[in-house]
Amino acid sequence: MAKTATATEIKIRPLHDKIIVRRDEAEDRTAAGIYLPEKAKDTPKTGVVEAVGTGNLNTETGKLIPLSVKKGDRVIFSSYAGSEVKLGDEKLLIMSEEEVLAVID
Repeated sequence: MAKTATATEIKIRPLHDKIIVRRDEAEDRTAAGIYLPEKAKDTPKTGVVEAVGTGNLNTETGKLIPLSVKKGDRVIFSSYAGSEVKLGDEKLLIMSEEEVLAVID
């Protein structure tokens, strides 16, 4: 039987202004305690930054402009932000820093 790789075994490095985000888990019940079926769960629009790229290149000066988010930041992003990739058993989002709406302090 073939062994499947987990995300910890696979190294992924975003390029330029891209970041990798692990989406938060969907709520499985409401505030009132009612359990939600799988189809009723809303996909979370928050997550944790797992990796960041090196930044954008300023075409006029040739210098690198670093990203304002860093690994470990909790961020809010729009519903359709990024591209979902599956690494092993995990689903991660690769998105531009521009798609991040806010950082949660």
